[in-house]
Amino acid sequence: MTLLMGAVAYDPKVVTIWEGFRRFLVDHGLPFDFILYSHYERQAEDLVAGRIDAAWNSPLAWVRARRLAGAAGARLEALVMRDTDRDLRSVIVVRGGSGVESLSGLDGATVGVGAVDSPQATLLPLSLLRNHGLAAGTNLTIRRFDVGVGLHGDHVGGERDAARALIAGEVDAACMIDASHLLFAREGLFTASSTRIIAETEPYDHCNMTTGPSADPVLAARFRELLLGMSYEDAELRSLLDLEGLKTWRPGRTSGYQALESAVDEARFYGEDGALLADDYRP
Repeated sequence: MTLLMGAVAYDPKVVTIWEGFRRFLVDHGLPFDFILYSHYERQAEDLVAGRIDAAWNSPLAWVRARRLAGAAGARLEALVMRDTDRDLRSVIVVRGGSGVESLSGLDGATVGVGAVDSPQATLLPLSLLRNHGLAAGTNLTIRRFDVGVGLHGDHVGGERDAARALIAGEVDAACMIDASHLLFAREGLFTASSTRIIAETEPYDHCNMTTGPSADPVLAARFRELLLGMSYEDAELRSLLDLEGLKTWRPGRTSGYQALESAVDEARFYGEDGALLADDYRP
């Protein structure tokens, strides 16, 4: 019996990462293989249907898989997550010379967001705005940058385009994860004084490794044990861990997804049974 995991090929490095991890896992006695998906929706469906045993899920994919599993009476477990998946924030940014000091100053403004299915650059920031009385079609104009739709924001393409539009004066504010704001400054897109954060979301969690109803409990436990045991001091693993953006795996938790669950409901993105509701979402 082999533990079969799904991962979304949002970048060519995904192949390098999981080929390397596969060698490590097999060398340590775990029968393991993986398959790649072009988007998260099919991966979530296949996990709940038992066509794969585990899925390296985005936060939005976790929300959908959890809802699909609830409707099917199936059990999922958030097995592990990266140290970098915990307690993240999204930010709403304006130009440094803007007179906007708080969210109330965005009444009537144009706000740039990421792709339609990006938790960090669209769903969560729009929920924050909505909770402050600012909504598309009422007192906000939303300009969406649909890069990599279906990848659930597992890239910075849409966020970078929104940031460029902000600097160019095409939007009054832009939404992104805080790490992207720092990245864009390092890249030179922002200077020290060219942007200013006026609001941030509450902390939330990002990806998790989810096991599904077909996962053999013994293999799943060994999978968890081996991932948690990966050491950044291991020279052969370090480059793979760097590519995957972590130094250590941590036990999975689900307490950090409540804000995204609420944002999904507010936007009518998924139904309670995991059905795709968003009219303009075509992965």
